[in-house]
Amino acid sequence: MGEKVVAGGFDLSDRQRYRRKLHECLEVLERLLEEKRFDRPKNMMGLEIELNLAGADGLPRMVNAQVLERIASNDFQTELGMFNLEVNVLPHRLGGRVFDQLAEELSAGLGYAHRQALEVGAGVVMIGILPTISRTDLVTANLSAVDRYSLLNEQILMMRGEDFVLDIEGVERLTWTSGSIVPEAACTSVQLHLQVTPARFADVWNAAQAVAAVQIAVGANSPFLFGRELWRESRPPLFQQATDTRPPELQAQGVRPRTWFGERWVDSAYELFAENVRYFPALLPICDEEEPLRVLAEGGVPSLQELVLHNGTVYRWNRPVYGVADGVPHLRVENRVLPAGPTVADVVANAAFYYGLVRTLADEQRPVWSRLPFAEAEANFDAACRYGIDARLRWPRRGRGGGLASVPAVRLVLEELLPMAASGLDAWGIEPADRDHYLGIIEERCRRRVNGATWQVDTYHRALAGGLERDAALAATTRRYSELSHRGDPVHTWPAGLGGGAAAAHGAVGGAVGGAVGPAAAD
Repeated sequence: MGEKVVAGGFDLSDRQRYRRKLHECLEVLERLLEEKRFDRPKNMMGLEIELNLAGADGLPRMVNAQVLERIASNDFQTELGMFNLEVNVLPHRLGGRVFDQLAEELSAGLGYAHRQALEVGAGVVMIGILPTISRTDLVTANLSAVDRYSLLNEQILMMRGEDFVLDIEGVERLTWTSGSIVPEAACTSVQLHLQVTPARFADVWNAAQAVAAVQIAVGANSPFLFGRELWRESRPPLFQQATDTRPPELQAQGVRPRTWFGERWVDSAYELFAENVRYFPALLPICDEEEPLRVLAEGGVPSLQELVLHNGTVYRWNRPVYGVADGVPHLRVENRVLPAGPTVADVVANAAFYYGLVRTLADEQRPVWSRLPFAEAEANFDAACRYGIDARLRWPRRGRGGGLASVPAVRLVLEELLPMAASGLDAWGIEPADRDHYLGIIEERCRRRVNGATWQVDTYHRALAGGLERDAALAATTRRYSELSHRGDPVHTWPAGLGGGAAAAHGAVGGAVGGAVGPAAAD
């Protein structure tokens, strides 16, 4: 959300005033669009990664305040749980060797953060859901000490009016009730930003929605929660249920969840902002002093703070973003689909695949969303979350025959989507060496049918077969994961199992890893 808010209650007039301001912001946004006031294309992208902190035993450590104090960089900030951090990468122009540059910056930054975490007995673990997270970790006392998180928790709980119910049935079933939104902190993700012009926004957003399932299939990395093996990517159902403001009666009425895939393809960015205002009551009705209509009338560019704040409390998997940079407004598509990890190389490969594929699909004269019903795209997303790299997806057939075919995700990627992604990266001006290296990682994952989720599950079951109890197997898997993650080799190259080193027996998310994160370990 990024807003600095002060904890405190709201009275009845606050919500009414906030609603009026939201509609004023929408009116200003519409006029800015009509007047073509938005920034011209600059091919700008950005990246955020949410991280976990874990000790040498593989268990989460509630020390983000101490770690952030030692890091002392604005690139790192808090996230919802005290065992979370977030790193933000400065915007980059797509082109040249940008992906190698991103990898170097991330490796250096995460390596530095990891070394600072070691000083307080923790280590940075880049993973969708920490396998060792327990119910006792996800309690209100472990919310980060930031007012906006406490206030958000209070408001969501008040709107729901009862405990949250987690009920996820995968390989095993998990049921649990929680009196707070803290279980959402278990989800750590990668957010990919792409600045677009208003005219291009709908095509890019629709393309991102169409490929969300493919992103999950190749990038799944969250198969465990509370000691249960669930979906290959368990973040989406956990996130939705942990932030669901609807009691069962409103769910039965078809009221939309705040975490959702959406319900249709769109023709403009405005439609998404308007839907967010129309469908979702304000969680944080905090009004800014700015008068958007007055600022616009005086020739200025309003920040639309109420709209930005409200937009940040509607958790679309592809979110529209309004921002102002150097006095000029711009629009971004924020892709929130992917889990964190397993390595810097894997994260950058996922980004290269996404940016290349979205570019090609958005440029097509006969776009995929004109041939793929939205409900099928949503069903694909669900299937990919459940089955990961083994998912089958419904996708338009090539050629004049048309129609949809059920295709293994790996075959769809290898035969159709990777060439599209390569063409898209060429269109962005990416150097062939960068293109081939990072798309090659995606290709090898598909050929070997290995991603973070499959590695975790395989290693966990080998540990069980070797005689470890469930909790010990999960902890050992986490330690081995962290060890290999910090070495930096992409996950498809990792040997399955715990290995024979110290990490298997006693491990060290911190000590056994040293400070290394990829190629910048010596920095």
